[in-house]
Amino acid sequence: MSTNPAPEPAPARRGGIGLAQGTALYVASVLGTGILVLPGLAVEAAGPASIVAVAAVLLLSIPLAGTFAALAARYPDAGGVASYVRRALGDTAARMTGYWFYIGVCVGAPVVAVLGGEYAVAVLGVDRAAVPIVTLAIYLPPFVANWFGVRVAGWMQFVLTGLLLAVVIGVVAVTFPVVESGNFTPFLPNGWAGVGLAISLFVWAFAGWEVGTHIAGEFRNPRRDIPLATGIAIVLVGVSYLLLQVATVGVLGEAAGDTAVPLLALVEVAAPGVGPVLVAIIAAVVTVGVLNAYLPAFGKLGAALGRDGDLPCFLAKGAADGEVPRRALAVTGALMLVYFALMVANNLDLTAFILIHTSNMVAIYAAGMLAATLLLRRFSFGWWLAVVATVLTAGLLLLAWQNLLVPLVLAVAAVLVTVVRRVRARRHGRRDPAVTASVEHPNAAVGTRTPEAPVLVPAAPAAASVVSATAITADQKDTE
Repeated sequence: MSTNPAPEPAPARRGGIGLAQGTALYVASVLGTGILVLPGLAVEAAGPASIVAVAAVLLLSIPLAGTFAALAARYPDAGGVASYVRRALGDTAARMTGYWFYIGVCVGAPVVAVLGGEYAVAVLGVDRAAVPIVTLAIYLPPFVANWFGVRVAGWMQFVLTGLLLAVVIGVVAVTFPVVESGNFTPFLPNGWAGVGLAISLFVWAFAGWEVGTHIAGEFRNPRRDIPLATGIAIVLVGVSYLLLQVATVGVLGEAAGDTAVPLLALVEVAAPGVGPVLVAIIAAVVTVGVLNAYLPAFGKLGAALGRDGDLPCFLAKGAADGEVPRRALAVTGALMLVYFALMVANNLDLTAFILIHTSNMVAIYAAGMLAATLLLRRFSFGWWLAVVATVLTAGLLLLAWQNLLVPLVLAVAAVLVTVVRRVRARRHGRRDPAVTASVEHPNAAVGTRTPEAPVLVPAAPAAASVVSATAITADQKDTE
């Protein structure tokens, strides 16, 4: 593990993303499908104090997003968080990151599909028992399309995310005049423990700041534009989520926690008739777009993990550029169906599954922030942001301790894979693959360990849609 910052690489080639487009990409990556359900779940967990939870996660986002911006500006690499973890903490930690994404964050895909199903069923006025059927109808088209290597236009996903943002802004503007002050009391119905739970839930909503680490090389001036775009996006996203949460509490009160479609309930108050239909259509299509980006990213990740020996080599087929990773896609689909079956058995209560997703994201963020403290120049502004973010993500891990079983199991599995590989290498008289790679690649950064092979890491569900929308990133090229 390196204790000194590695030399900064030569500047990457100039891309076509400027400040305006970069800001739009950040906003779209963070303000995603979370707005469809999280305001209601947060009210159920913490009541009016859910507003405090949103503010707390927003404050966490400032050093977190700032650290990612510093890393992206200095180390433009399409591998994102995993590449920083590997550079600073070694192959086993990077393998953990890959497992957390592929197996842990993977639960987000069926959650996204269920969200689309809930909104569609609510507008159609049919029994909620139809949600699983509608969910499969939403899930199957992008899966079949990606099985044959077909991609939905990235610009369409970006436009739809923008439309959803416009709907949220419109809803907040119309509903604020009917906010009732009585809905804000009692402010702490479930105590501070409820606020802690709401904070853990809202990590889903604010996940996506790492998107810049995947597309940094495509900015015209990454050192200037990435920090500026990040700052502007923090303000826009933070204000949007805060206002939406205030409106949800003030208009719906306790009832916000009783509905699976809180945004739809708000629209019903603000613009009965066409409003709910518009929101449901946009919500359903946006979820299809997110899944369209989500599935190939995880398929490629599974194939890469198989190629590198981190998962069975049977999955490696399709890892090369231009190939469709059908075996890994099949495993991904099976894993998502298992999660979906568990959701159905749990009466489509998504809280536990969102917490699985967010606990894995927190683990990934914690590893990324720790890596940043080792990579960034000590005592620089970015380094101080990384130190603060490391402390705050450690606090999130403490808040999420009850939900860390899946990340812990996956971390143990990553360590076991390392042990098995080293035992096999010694038994056959081979050197450690990581050491061999460092000899074969003498140009690797000083103080880092070169991986056996690069691990492709997709972004969170919302962020994945943005990576797809750019249509120019290395990750997206791998999936086409």
